[in-house]
Amino acid sequence: MVDYAFIDDHNEHHELQNFSLRYPNTRIIPAQANSRPENETYQCDETTHHWQETLIWKVAGFKERLIALALAEGYDYLFLVDSDLYLHPETLRHLISLEKDIVSEVFWTKWAPDLQALPQVWLSGQYKLYSEPRGEALNEAAANQATLEFLKQLSRPGTYKVGGLGACTLISAKALSAGVSFQEIYNLDLIGEDRHFCVRAAALGFELFADTHYPPYHIYRESELAGLKQYKKNLKKTFNVSESLHLSSTVDKLKDNGADNIPYSNLSAYNSTTRDSESGCTAGITLGMLIRNEAGRYLYDVLDHAAQYVSKAVILDDASEDESAEICRSVFARYNIPLTLVRNKEAGFHNEILLRKQLWQLLISTHPSWILCLDADEIFEASAPPALKALAQRADVDYFAFRLYDMWSSTHYRDDTHWMAHHYYRPLLIRYRSDFDYVWQETPQHCGRYPLNILEQKGEMNPLRVKHLGWANPRERLAKYFRYKRLDPDAKYGIAAQYESILDPCPNLIPWQD
Repeated sequence: MVDYAFIDDHNEHHELQNFSLRYPNTRIIPAQANSRPENETYQCDETTHHWQETLIWKVAGFKERLIALALAEGYDYLFLVDSDLYLHPETLRHLISLEKDIVSEVFWTKWAPDLQALPQVWLSGQYKLYSEPRGEALNEAAANQATLEFLKQLSRPGTYKVGGLGACTLISAKALSAGVSFQEIYNLDLIGEDRHFCVRAAALGFELFADTHYPPYHIYRESELAGLKQYKKNLKKTFNVSESLHLSSTVDKLKDNGADNIPYSNLSAYNSTTRDSESGCTAGITLGMLIRNEAGRYLYDVLDHAAQYVSKAVILDDASEDESAEICRSVFARYNIPLTLVRNKEAGFHNEILLRKQLWQLLISTHPSWILCLDADEIFEASAPPALKALAQRADVDYFAFRLYDMWSSTHYRDDTHWMAHHYYRPLLIRYRSDFDYVWQETPQHCGRYPLNILEQKGEMNPLRVKHLGWANPRERLAKYFRYKRLDPDAKYGIAAQYESILDPCPNLIPWQD
């Protein structure tokens, strides 16, 4: 649940009041009556914003009031957003999923009309976009190169450690309770309350992170309102939980052409190019996966292979107690694939249908073209990636069905009366249709990974094969046996004979052939 709090610094309009009528969980906090002396008016023009020292610390005071409110009422997070930012709808949910104590979403601004657009995060000092060893100074060429590398990094979807941030920042209750603050550090000569906040946070032991998946649009000048209309239009057209800036190819091109100073003013902060179009794939595949404590199993190999053909991923972590979430983040970050990862606080697999429907809602909130739901122990055969990408270009069917092979070892699959899944085709890659009324099989176990009625749509069988690795380890087989017996003791949702056959000492096994 999100509550809203606004500082009303003598506004001459009624927008906040109108907002509060629509959202009753809104608080409007008036600024002090004498907080705006006539000689300290905040001025913005078509060149820049004009800050005075007293105004900076007045704003710091506003932020301190919001910190006090969050602490007093026990909020999990405080999300501070400047009033001239237009946010992507998925920004807050994504930042929370990162599980960072302090993280800002990156946006790009031309601080003066004739300057290149730059981020509101930095690496050191007042606003250095590069790092240098303490006590040493980089020469101009090295500093320019280091700056270029940092800007290229921020142009790719990811989450990166930085030295300074602000304006669009999520702060955890842990950091708030530890004493992070925008109050002035009297012996620090850096200008700006955000810099004093960042120094204090680092001194308290908190790292600062910048995320680049959902860049907001910064309305820095009144003339930029026209650009906001285009930003909204692109959001509506390509709305996607993990759409983000894709500036790296342009930066590389400029560098190859010998440009020393990258003209970021030519790079739109609302670029609608997606990874799908960059890869030549106009209808990408969104991977959906439910995980719990998969770090020591097959998760890395499964995701590493999937990353070769998906354009984005949605992961629901059912209260893992291991490094599963970090594996997901590291794999998709390496491939620059947008990831939405949500973690449940309590495990819910005893009622699988709720988890499957939760994952489904997360998936469709990304407005996907094609959805591929895999379990964390399922992997397509090695040659599948180009074929799957080609299937995503098809417009004449709504799902593709594949055969799933229950691997009883790394080299053999099981084939007998109770283990013949590979003789049948099951829908795995489906086209999402917003006009279709999806209906689920409402059972707590064996409910299926997709809604029950997708078979009413037009589908096609495909020869690509899927390995199900979950049975390949004898110890895991035994654990699954006891889990099924515990969750479904009367075989109400499964087949009792199949449950017992898990322990068959001499099953019929057939070699897997690539």
